[in-house]
Amino acid sequence: MVHYTCDMCGKPLLADEDTRYVVKIEVYTACDAMEMDDDMDEEIEDMEEENERDDAADPAEMLENGEYKTFRFDLCTKCHEKYLQDPLFLKSWNRTRFSEN
Repeated sequence: MVHYTCDMCGKPLLADEDTRYVVKIEVYTACDAMEMDDDMDEEIEDMEEENERDDAADPAEMLENGEYKTFRFDLCTKCHEKYLQDPLFLKSWNRTRFSEN
């Protein structure tokens, strides 16, 4: 029998009784568009060649380099509601202010 626990509050989640929510997070390197000038053609070609080499890279190597990482969390109903209101916990961080001594 599989047992689930809320990853935020630690409450045991019963498979038959409790609603369980799953949060999946992917973290990877972004590839943003760049402004292009006429004198950048050569640099762009070099970058395209480099990107083609990167596309053929070993996925295990990407994991080792920290370029791609996934997270999976199980949440209870109460923690799910809290998470949706503040997914990056920005409000929580703002509350933790230290006095200037």
